[in-house]
Amino acid sequence: MLQSVIAQHIAKVRQQVEQACHKFARNPIQVKILAVSKKQPATAIREAAATGQKAFGENYLQEGLQKQQELADLDLEWHFVGPIQSNKTRDLAENFAWVHTLDRFKVARRLSEQRPEKLPPLQVLIQVNISDEASKSGVAASDALVLAEQVMVLPHLELRGLMCIPAATDDYQQQRATFAQMAALQKRLQAAFPAARLDTLSMGMSGDLEAAIAEGSTLVRIGTAIFGARQ
Repeated sequence: MLQSVIAQHIAKVRQQVEQACHKFARNPIQVKILAVSKKQPATAIREAAATGQKAFGENYLQEGLQKQQELADLDLEWHFVGPIQSNKTRDLAENFAWVHTLDRFKVARRLSEQRPEKLPPLQVLIQVNISDEASKSGVAASDALVLAEQVMVLPHLELRGLMCIPAATDDYQQQRATFAQMAALQKRLQAAFPAARLDTLSMGMSGDLEAAIAEGSTLVRIGTAIFGARQ
């Protein structure tokens, strides 16, 4: 049977991840691929899932909820990777396994309060505005540990680490330098909270995957390289 285009793309991304891991003495098992499926139809996600891809990232809440309904027959892990509006926290808390874009305590508290008791703790990452861009969400690197301390005590959240969307650049050395800052911040976080399971560093996308893996990414968020240009 002929492989679908999406299946071919996923195979290629997996190969890129394995090659980068080999190049930088990383274990490929330590790097998870999150298929970012915003603006893609449910049929495309179904094709990706047929290859064994389990984790999917959505940027827009209503779109993500619609796809969850359409794909309810599949055992998928849904990650929210878009900006969080305070009035949308209940739907996030009730329907997603992971939130990557936590950047203020008010939202963290609401997510914890609204997480149903029957579900496991919501897995969360603090988004760091590592390039200090006015147009981007995220806490300043200098404020990340303070927010982490506040999130740690919330009963229905589990802080798993950090996430960033750095300023776009094709300069490989600049990519690595920015990701190295994130890795250093993650190490400070782990040192501050040694008992916590701070094992996730969500960084790297289609254009800077290798640099992110070189500097310790454990989760790469891949959209275009899997699904092609968004519709």
